[in-house]
Amino acid sequence: MNTKEQFDHVISICRNVFEMKLVDYGASWRILRPSSLTDQIFIKANRIRSLEIKNNSLIDEGVKSEFIGIVNYGIVGLIQLAKGYAEKIDLSMQESMALYDKNITETKELMYAKNHDYDEAWRSMRISSYTDLILTKIYRTKQIENNGGKTLVSEGIDANYMDMINYALFALIKLEYGE
Repeated sequence: MNTKEQFDHVISICRNVFEMKLVDYGASWRILRPSSLTDQIFIKANRIRSLEIKNNSLIDEGVKSEFIGIVNYGIVGLIQLAKGYAEKIDLSMQESMALYDKNITETKELMYAKNHDYDEAWRSMRISSYTDLILTKIYRTKQIENNGGKTLVSEGIDANYMDMINYALFALIKLEYGE
């Protein structure tokens, strides 16, 4: 499989989980403010790092589900940045899935452009490096949020969410297809 096929495959896994959770919970995530989503992504990335360091888990869920969660919460973060948060569920399943598809497509296109320029360097990286980079992006995002969303020379929150999503997708490809 080539990179695009691998991306499409792991994205379909993430999308399927997102869709099933919509059936279970509806778009309950609409009430989350972006800072809460950043914290939720932090919890997932921190658990991955903890499992990487400890090499064992007391909960019967591995890192794959956490990387899927990072992808899906990252997409929700992008939706919330664009639409603002709501006081109640205000999106149908169809609207939610259309927004998911729009944002994952934009994120994937960014990855393709970067992948071209960096010549697939991500394939030589370790999964633990993706974890550390995601955590770095989270801390950057928290600082930007603490600064009211303003930056002097850096990319904004949306670009950081996109990078987190793409690092998580890289990890999922490696977990799915091997190093």
